[in-house]
Amino acid sequence: METFSDRLMAAIDRKGCPITVGLDPRLDLMPPTLVRTYIAQHGETHRAASLAIRDFNLRLLDALAPHVPTVKVQVAFYEAFGPAGMEVFADTLREARQRGLIVIADVKRGDIELTAQAYASAYLGSSLPGVMLSPGFEADAITVNPYVGGDGVFPFVAAARSHGKGLFILVKTSNPTSGDVQNLLVDGQPLYERLASLILQWGHGTEGTRGYQAVGAVVGATYPAEAERLRQLMPHTYFLVPGYGAQGAGAADVQACFAADGYGAIVNSSRAILYAYRQEAYRALGEERFPEAARAAVLAMKEELAAVLRPSS
Repeated sequence: METFSDRLMAAIDRKGCPITVGLDPRLDLMPPTLVRTYIAQHGETHRAASLAIRDFNLRLLDALAPHVPTVKVQVAFYEAFGPAGMEVFADTLREARQRGLIVIADVKRGDIELTAQAYASAYLGSSLPGVMLSPGFEADAITVNPYVGGDGVFPFVAAARSHGKGLFILVKTSNPTSGDVQNLLVDGQPLYERLASLILQWGHGTEGTRGYQAVGAVVGATYPAEAERLRQLMPHTYFLVPGYGAQGAGAADVQACFAADGYGAIVNSSRAILYAYRQEAYRALGEERFPEAARAAVLAMKEELAAVLRPSS
C-alpha cells in the first residue's frame, strides 16, 4: 500500500507547488448574490446556508483542482449549520477526492482510546473491533490534538498505517496565544519541542519510499524561528503550515518549514484565496467570477513560494 507521504509528494510533483487551500466558507465573505439566491428559495435556514456553501465550494474546486495538490476542509464552518452543514461537509470531502485532490479534514480530534478509535473510523478507516464499515467522512488525512497523550494518538496512527492515510498533529500553531501552552518549559525545554520527539516515536515505521513519515505536524508560519528549530528536530516529518496570507505570514516566513530539497511542508491559505474576489487586485472580475479570482490568487502564491524554495545545491 502506498503511504500517505508518498501520495502527497507525488501530488505536489504533479501540480508543481506545495499549496493546500483551506475550504473555510463564511457567508459574510461569500459573494452576496450567491447567498441571497439560496435564501430567497429556502429562507434564512440552515438548508439555504448549506446549499450556498456547496455551490461555492464546488465552483472553487473546479477552478483550483488543476493547480493545487491538496485542500483542507475545516469542519467547524459546516458543523455550524447542523445536519445540513455536515451533509455538505461530506459532499465537499467526496467531491474534492473525486477531483484527484489530497483531502485533509481539519477536525482536531483527540480523546481517550475508544473514542479516538471511533473518530479514526469516521475519517480514516475502520479501527473498531468487529466493525468494517467505510468512513462516514473519508479523508486522506486529519488533524489531531495530542493533549491527552499517546492513548489519544495511537488509534489514529494505527488507522493511518492500515489504510494508507496521514495525520497532522498540533505542535506549534499559528494563533497569537499559542505560546500560553505550547511554549511552556518542561525540564527546560519548550513543550512544542517535547511534542516533536513524541511525533518521531509515534510516526516510526510509517515512512514512505521518499523518507517522510505519515505522521506529520502542524507548524505555524507565523513563528518562523520555532519552525526552523522544529525542522531541525523533525527532518523526516511533513509540516502542515497555517498562517500564510490573511494571518500575516508570507513566503519568506514559511521557508524554514521546508527541507533543503524543497519538500517537507504544505502551506495553507484560506481567506486570501477563497475571497480573493474582494481584494483590490481582483475586484474588476466581479463577484460572479470569484473562482477566477481564487485561481489567480493561487497562481500568485505559487510564484511567491517558488521564489524562496529553490532546492539547495
